[in-house]
Amino acid sequence: MFSRRYLAMWGAILLLAACAALGATGQIAWLWIIAPALLVALGLYDLTQERHAILRNYPLWGHLRFLFEFIRPEIRQYFVEDDTEEKPFSRAQRSIVYQRAKNEVDSRPYGTEVDVKAAGHEFISHSLVPTKIDGHDFRVTVGANRAQPYSMSIFNISAMSFGSLSANAIRALNLGAKKGNFAHDTGEGSMSKYHREHRGDIIWEIASGYFGCRNDDGTFSADKFAKQASEPQVKMIEVKLSQGAKPGHGGVLPAAKITPEIAETRGVPMGRDCISPATHSEFSTPRELLEFVERLRNLSGGKPTGFKLCIGHPWEFFGIAKAMLETGILPDFIVVDGAEGGTGAAPLEFTDHIGVPLQEGLLLVHNTLVGIGLRDKIRIGASGKMITAFDIAKTLAIGADWVNAARGFMFAVVITPFIVQLFKHLWNRHPTRDFLKTLAAQPSEQPRNFCLLASFYPGNV
Repeated sequence: MFSRRYLAMWGAILLLAACAALGATGQIAWLWIIAPALLVALGLYDLTQERHAILRNYPLWGHLRFLFEFIRPEIRQYFVEDDTEEKPFSRAQRSIVYQRAKNEVDSRPYGTEVDVKAAGHEFISHSLVPTKIDGHDFRVTVGANRAQPYSMSIFNISAMSFGSLSANAIRALNLGAKKGNFAHDTGEGSMSKYHREHRGDIIWEIASGYFGCRNDDGTFSADKFAKQASEPQVKMIEVKLSQGAKPGHGGVLPAAKITPEIAETRGVPMGRDCISPATHSEFSTPRELLEFVERLRNLSGGKPTGFKLCIGHPWEFFGIAKAMLETGILPDFIVVDGAEGGTGAAPLEFTDHIGVPLQEGLLLVHNTLVGIGLRDKIRIGASGKMITAFDIAKTLAIGADWVNAARGFMFAVVITPFIVQLFKHLWNRHPTRDFLKTLAAQPSEQPRNFCLLASFYPGNV
């Protein structure tokens, strides 16, 4: 008991004894005893609790360890790391979003901070005779031969569900999409009433839970799908096979996080966990996938329909390509999601080590479609850590027709010094909608932030 690891405990006891003695003689007020008494009580609790070995072996001292661990991200961000080395997004990347979202100057007068001689440095080769273009509103037509083709911006909002984001965040995203004339992907949580307020273009994502178009048993409901897909605001239908942040993994929204609004939007009951299975119940083979895509296209009245996936086993995508040739059924688009994607609902093993990164996955899809002679008939979207115009240009050069961004817009709506890489966003302690509702800017400011974020691509604003 007289080991150095108990030094803080003995110090608190001696301090309590000294204060008690001084209080008894009237030299100090008895209130001075409260602080050392609380320290002694905390030390005794540390000695008897069985949850933390550090606190049991180092009473009082151990709390310093947890304190330093708590402020470690801030210490690293503000005092240790430079502007270009943080992960998953560097301070330089976040700063450019913040500056553009606030309409502030984002130039760097003394040149680049990037080591241009470093291995893996990426750059674009310019021309001495730049091309002259008629405008800067870069768009691509998806489903040109369908009944309702869509002229799509090359920069759009990636999939983020209502329930993961707050009502105010969804409002801001969709109003930004409306003002910027680009598309807003609903994520697998379906279309909420907040998606509909500002009438921004919608890509409706249909995942394995069939939220918004499901029967009571969780199977697909053609009638519910047709009713919602027929809305003019819905421009395209996207079947989610997998996502880069958690490929091959389903999902669970705990019952405690399901509000009446979420239940209404997704078509799920209150008081029960909301399950997203790892696989679809409507199809299990490449041929059945394409038949489902064709079915959704017909039910929606001929709107462009495709699917999103993070590449895993290459031969599985080759199987889908083979089915395209055999059946003649083609998706209007394929969105390639890179393993760089982020989510608050995946085990770390999935986030860090499963799935093919965007560049490799995009090259596989693009080259496969070129090889089978279908690239000119199928558009390709791409998503995975899109922040700047360079990210867009690089991805288009690899083979994409457009890109989607999610976390860049998240940075724009949650402009606050209390965010440190979004690692301390309390995803698992409180519903994320409450977090964003607390920290996000006022609703009247959010659309401006989103539109200004897109200002690095002027065609969107």
